Amino acid sequence: MEPMDLFGLKTLLICALIFVPLERLLALRTQQKIFRKGLGTDVIYALVNGAFLKICIFLMAAGAMGVSASLIPEKVAMTVNGQATWLQVTEIIILADLGVYASHRAFHAIPALWRFHAIHHGIEELDWMVAFRAHPVDQIVTKAVSLLPVFFLGFSLEAITVYLIIASGHALLLHANVRVNFGPLRWVIASPQFHHWHHADQRDAYDKNFASHLALIDALFGTFHIPGSKMPEKYGVDEPIPTDYIGQHSYPFVRREQQSRNAADAVAKPATET
Repeated sequence: MEPMDLFGLKTLLICALIFVPLERLLALRTQQKIFRKGLGTDVIYALVNGAFLKICIFLMAAGAMGVSASLIPEKVAMTVNGQATWLQVTEIIILADLGVYASHRAFHAIPALWRFHAIHHGIEELDWMVAFRAHPVDQIVTKAVSLLPVFFLGFSLEAITVYLIIASGHALLLHANVRVNFGPLRWVIASPQFHHWHHADQRDAYDKNFASHLALIDALFGTFHIPGSKMPEKYGVDEPIPTDYIGQHSYPFVRREQQSRNAADAVAKPATET
């Protein structure tokens, strides 16, 4: 693999050519700037963490496929692999999204896990680049839970590749600064409106809309939340999340008392200097 492919710079530029104009044409928040606060940090996430995640997924796939060769009957693997590609992709979407839902819900429910996931929720302006901002622990656990069963069952490389392309594009769309709700299909397919409510810093939207592809999963488990045609008033979390790349990666490991002191110092320092 070429270094350029590993870091995904070409892919990132292609995505920019698609989503930047899209966010201008279908803008939800028309005053939001393209070069908004924190964009540089998200670019680092996209390139550096993106390369790291690719390596992790490759190792997961190799390990799962190696184990499945000795545990899964050859007939089962051949049956799964022999299906039409479109059917395999459909099955992968359902299977993987059930894993995403379970993992995502756990990251919200368990305080120790939430500290990793809070990095993704710390952003106060949503656009397509926000999809890349996630702590490595959050990413690895979620990918392991959602993709290991896919690799283990022997789905074809072609079907997995198609799924990964769909999943990546869908993730960017969900976070994009666009006013799109998918109409009646919003109960079935995750839309930008659906996921924007997941990021809302509003009490009625807390711990809702966990699925990444199928809103139907949230509907079935009672966590679906789309209040008509409304969109959230604000995003983010109430806790002080560091704004820099290194600080965000260390945040889950720093004691809360120290974080509170650091936040207080950051507020007090400008006042003492004026």
